[in-house]
Amino acid sequence: MNKDGNREGIGASTIATALLISAVWGFNFVVIKVGVGGIPPLELAALRFLFSALPAVFLVRKPDLPWKALAAYGLFLGVGEFGFLFTAIKLGAPAGLSSIILQSQAFLTALLAGIILKERLKVHNIVGMVVAGLGLLVIAFADSGSGAGPISAGSLVVPFAMLLIAALGWAAANVTARAMPTTNALGLVVWSSLFSPIPLALLSLIFEGSDRMLAAITGITPLSVGALAYLVILSTLLGYGVWNRLIVKHGAGKIAPFSLLVPIFGVASASLCLGERFSALDALATILILAGLVIHAFGSRLLRGRIGKKSTQ
Repeated sequence: MNKDGNREGIGASTIATALLISAVWGFNFVVIKVGVGGIPPLELAALRFLFSALPAVFLVRKPDLPWKALAAYGLFLGVGEFGFLFTAIKLGAPAGLSSIILQSQAFLTALLAGIILKERLKVHNIVGMVVAGLGLLVIAFADSGSGAGPISAGSLVVPFAMLLIAALGWAAANVTARAMPTTNALGLVVWSSLFSPIPLALLSLIFEGSDRMLAAITGITPLSVGALAYLVILSTLLGYGVWNRLIVKHGAGKIAPFSLLVPIFGVASASLCLGERFSALDALATILILAGLVIHAFGSRLLRGRIGKKSTQ
């Protein structure tokens, strides 16, 4: 903040940092695709949150929050979002499209906040949801960018549903966080991560089996270690830590919009690294979903700007 107590303006270094974190989070989907190739998805998610919590809990101060709030956030984020996301990608969901579909969390957050926290939905929120919903419908009938075939034929019905459940888990975590007093985002992520590894490990034991779990650990490759390190260090600890500092310094209104670039980086990195290609319908769906996100996030500002221009004429 400056001497007058106002948020500092955004400079080139801040923009570069926000872009870098968005790129790290976008490339995260490629890393997940690589990671679940060597470690069963639920086990990988358990390891991610285990190492996100330990040893960081000894270095990061616990947020001044009830344990039940930390547990709820950790379970929604760890099991609800990443458990389903990792499994969906393992089952064939393209990394690029996954990064886009997961952004439906913004609309699900608004819906849950309206139901649970009694927050009012505005016209631009509803319009954005409708536009993005059309994009999701297009994806449901589009050819998969991975060449797996149309979802309507049944090849990706389950992964697609899992991605929507993952988005719902993220939305539930967001609403849980909204109900909390202002807290340090990194501390929240680190301490809430304590509650995710055991449920994820139990689910892995049930659905993936002890033999696969043990084989993944005893036969772990440098590539799998690198993927896990990226998920823990870059995506979780560094990503949330730096992002939170930017928000504290400059305000959420100036920094949060950069998160809209995450799916763009996700699609680009999946295309470059994994050779995923979009069909015309995939591209149309992407445009609709991103347009819906822009309307949802900036609709009120655009409307105020238009009203302001008319009033000065």
